Amino acid sequence: MNSDKILGYQPGNSFIHRLNATTKLIFLLVVSIACMVTYDTRFLILVCIFSIACLKIAGIKWHQISFIVKFIIVFAVINLIAVYIFQPTYGQNLYGTKHVVFNAGYFTLTQEELFYLFNLILKYICSVPLVLLFLLTTNPSQFASSLNKIGVSYKISYAVSLALRYIPTIQTNYWEISAAQQARGNELSKKASLGKRIKGTLTIVIPLIFSSLDRIDTISTAMQLRRFGSKKKRTWYVYEPFQTKDYLVTLLAFLLVMLVVILWQVNNGRFFNPFK
Repeated sequence: MNSDKILGYQPGNSFIHRLNATTKLIFLLVVSIACMVTYDTRFLILVCIFSIACLKIAGIKWHQISFIVKFIIVFAVINLIAVYIFQPTYGQNLYGTKHVVFNAGYFTLTQEELFYLFNLILKYICSVPLVLLFLLTTNPSQFASSLNKIGVSYKISYAVSLALRYIPTIQTNYWEISAAQQARGNELSKKASLGKRIKGTLTIVIPLIFSSLDRIDTISTAMQLRRFGSKKKRTWYVYEPFQTKDYLVTLLAFLLVMLVVILWQVNNGRFFNPFK
């Protein structure tokens, strides 16, 4: 079993695990939005270091996130290449100067373009660890209660909770089927060609999706029979009140937003320009 490839809640006793789910949700949303808005490299590097340090504090091991991180890296590289191909002069237009690294006509590479692409990489490094932290350290039921606490309908909150619980189950089923197929001689590991691996993956994924839809229908019917959704409100067994540490972490999130606002004023915009 590829248990290291199963992305889901991992119980623990770290400081981050003990935070209220609402606190973690607010921090994730606020800081992620701040990172998306700003292009100040100094701020992004600060958040990158903080995010990676939080992974260490939470006790998250590399093998627990390696699969999804590698997937995101591939996606990020494709995105950076596409940005460069479609508009290689965007950096120099953005920063108002041109320092050529090498001349190749339309694909002339400048320091300004490299700096802009570097900022895009930093945005990924800022956001991905925070999302992984939230997914790996937050109990789905506590997450549902946190959504409901900030005003989301408890029906939607419960649906999100079920989805988070079901994602690891789907992943587990996929790897079990894959292992069974390989035991029967159908090679789907790295030893097989890319085309064969894609074909083999599709033969597993498509039936798995349909079987998952059947399970969803069964769960939905069971909940309706138990009169789920008949009341306007509901209580949560796992609800936890805010503690001092939760208020401090929430305050930290809004302080980071204030820092973005200050840097916006200092830079006269979203972009930090070291080429002036």
